[in-house]
Amino acid sequence: MTVLAFTLLLALGSVFAGMLGALTGLGGGVVIVPLLTLAFGVDLRYAIGASLVSVIATSSASAAAYVREGFANVRVGMLLEVATTIGALIGAFVAGWVSPSTIAILFGLVLLYSARQSVRPHRHVEEVCPPNALSARLRLDSTYPTAEGEQTYCVQRVPLGFTLMLGAGVLSGLLGIGSGALKVLAMDQAMRLPFKVSTTTSNFMIGVTAAASAGVYLQRGYLDPGITMPVMLGVLVGATLGAKLLVRAHVHLLRTVFSIVVAALALQMLYKGITGTL
Repeated sequence: MTVLAFTLLLALGSVFAGMLGALTGLGGGVVIVPLLTLAFGVDLRYAIGASLVSVIATSSASAAAYVREGFANVRVGMLLEVATTIGALIGAFVAGWVSPSTIAILFGLVLLYSARQSVRPHRHVEEVCPPNALSARLRLDSTYPTAEGEQTYCVQRVPLGFTLMLGAGVLSGLLGIGSGALKVLAMDQAMRLPFKVSTTTSNFMIGVTAAASAGVYLQRGYLDPGITMPVMLGVLVGATLGAKLLVRAHVHLLRTVFSIVVAALALQMLYKGITGTL
C-alpha cells in the first residue's frame, strides 16, 4: 500500500469514526484504535496517541455547536472535568507499564460495554424534578430545547457523578478514548440529565480529558505525525457533520448499527489480546 493510499484510507475511516462519536457521545476513539491496530497494523500505543488527538478534534468540532444550540451544560461539564482530568493523567502514566495485550483485553471489554450502552433504552426526563441542595448551590440546573419549547431539568447525585468521572478519566488515559460511555452513563443514569444533554455535555468534556493524557503520550514519543494528522482531520470533518445531524435527526437506527460495529471490533480486540497477537 502506498503512503497516499494509506493516508486517504485513514482519513476516510476517521470521518466515519468522528461522525459516530459525535452522534452517540462515545467519542471517535472507540473506532479509531481498533481501526488503526486491526486494519492498518499500527502499534497499539501509537494508535492510542493518534486517537487521543482525534478525540480533542471531536470535542472541539462538536462542542461549539452543542453549546450554541443550548444542549450542552457547560457548568456541569467544567465541574466534572476536574475529576476526569485527574483520572486521565493517572491512566496515561499507568499505560507505560501495562502490556499491549492487557490493554487490548481491557479495551475489548470497554467496547462491549459501549455497544450495550449505545442501544439500551434511555430514561425520559420528568416534567417535575426533585430539588437538590448541592446542584442548586452550584447552579447546575438548566434547560434544553425540545420541539415543545425549553424543557427544565434538575441535576441529581453530584458526588456519585464526580466519582464515576474519575474512573472515566483513568480509562481515557489508559486506552486513548474519550470514555464517553461512562460519561454518558454517569450523567444520564446517576445525575439524571436528559439523554441529549448527557451526550452533548460528554462531547464537550472529552477534549479536555484527552488533552491531559495526550501530553504524556507526546512526551513518550507516541504521537506520529504521519498517522495523527489524517486521523485528526478526518475526525474533525466527521464530528462537524455528526453535530449537525444530532440536532435534527433521530439516531436510533444509527446507534443500532454503531453497536454492531463496535461489538465486532471488541471481539477482535479480545481475541488479539488473549492470543497475544496484537
